Amino acid sequence: MDPSSIGDFGELGFPLWLRLTHWFNALFLLLLARSGLAILSAHPKLYWNIHSRPGSEWLRFTRKKLPADRMWCSTDEEVEAPSWLALPGGHNLGLGRYWHFLNAMTWIVCGLIYVVLLFLSPQWRRLVPTSWEIIPDAWHTMVAYLMLKQPESHPPFTYDARLPFNALQQLTYFGLIFVLVPFQILTGLAQSPSLLGRFPWFERSFGKGGRQTARSLHFIGLVLFAGFLVVHLIMVFWHGFAAEMDKMVLGRTEPTGSWLGAVAGLAIIFGIFVVHAAANLGSEKRRRATHWALATVVDFVRRHMLHKMYSVQDYDTSLISPFFRINGYPPISAYPQAKGGDDTYERLLASSFADYRLEVGGLVEVPLNLSLAELRAMEKQEQTTLHHCIQGWTSIGRWGGVPLRCLLERCRPLPSAKYLVFRSFGMHEPTGKPYYECIALELGYQPQVILAYELNGEVLPLQHGAPLRPRFETKLGFKMVKYLRAIDVVADYRSMGDGMGGAREDEQQFDMGAEI
Repeated sequence: MDPSSIGDFGELGFPLWLRLTHWFNALFLLLLARSGLAILSAHPKLYWNIHSRPGSEWLRFTRKKLPADRMWCSTDEEVEAPSWLALPGGHNLGLGRYWHFLNAMTWIVCGLIYVVLLFLSPQWRRLVPTSWEIIPDAWHTMVAYLMLKQPESHPPFTYDARLPFNALQQLTYFGLIFVLVPFQILTGLAQSPSLLGRFPWFERSFGKGGRQTARSLHFIGLVLFAGFLVVHLIMVFWHGFAAEMDKMVLGRTEPTGSWLGAVAGLAIIFGIFVVHAAANLGSEKRRRATHWALATVVDFVRRHMLHKMYSVQDYDTSLISPFFRINGYPPISAYPQAKGGDDTYERLLASSFADYRLEVGGLVEVPLNLSLAELRAMEKQEQTTLHHCIQGWTSIGRWGGVPLRCLLERCRPLPSAKYLVFRSFGMHEPTGKPYYECIALELGYQPQVILAYELNGEVLPLQHGAPLRPRFETKLGFKMVKYLRAIDVVADYRSMGDGMGGAREDEQQFDMGAEI
């Protein structure tokens, strides 16, 4: 049926498209919320400052105390999310992100269908206020509810008795759909290093706290959605569960509270629970298969939207973070999970990297073997940029090093070359496998892609990846391999490791693109 042909105003009813988008919205929104909690558990602290200074959080969901007598890294701050609450449960940031991004896409598509059909029909009148009388009417309605009275379908509880909602309901739905939903989308996008790197004004629009303010606001939006859901469910039972199911399942304009409506509504709710349970089960028992399935959709969309963005950041040096977190331990004997069985890095460290050599090989015309002194003798570039950790924290640092394009111009990749593989002296700590990450070759020529040997005007510290690490300012931090050992130029990243684009992608289901 053409939505514009649905009855005249006064008989808005509950057309099929309205009911379908309502239930799909409930499914996607709950999946979004639960996967969002899985992401939050990776760094369960919220800040109003861009530096994410330890102790400066305004809200925390952990009782962990960080050690004061030894090095610690941000993975020590993670908490395990319970499966009944988060999607997935446990330490599962990678798949939590994938579920979040997939359902963000489907939720937005569902919402766009809803809004388009809403304004192609008289149904827009159920949500969009057309009289300022809605303000006092909404107040009267709220007072009636607080007094445990049933608001009638006439003034002073609504400015038009033909509307299916009272004034408070209409105002709430309008604010939810046309204010809170765009708010959540914008604050979500403001956590993308690709978008913020390409459009620094977007990050500045959130004030001095930048991305951390956006992250906090995004969480507050989640709380508002949760509050709406609780009140919504209370109202469903207040007005009669069976009667409300007659409307939202059977589409009856004069609900009688039938058993058919109630049973059908319960069946739909049960189906939503089944989808959630299956998502958790698949994510926790079949992680690799779930990763492949989700990546097929999510990576395709993200690649076409964010992949080619380049960074133009230039923070003032006065904004450099007083404390810069680390993620991952150095490959030395004190941290055997990071060191593995190779003593090479410790020997180089003992000589202040005098014997260090960076090997660049693979599909190149001229393989390179460069010392640190040779790298320092090449063109130097400095940039003050925002570092985005996949866990959620940020810091600003001034990095100095050689542009990667200089090395690529020297080694001259062959026409068949498509990707760069960055190999570390360190191990992937949870598995003990060699740490590596891949990026597209074309990104190596971007203006703010460098091999950094300095941080904040000093030699790159041990904990931040000495002697050398790449900086991809449109990517998340895990792609910027610390303790860089070698760079291989290859035709296909899928021939590396388990074929997902890096050690964390292979083992923790992170996303190769790492743009958001």
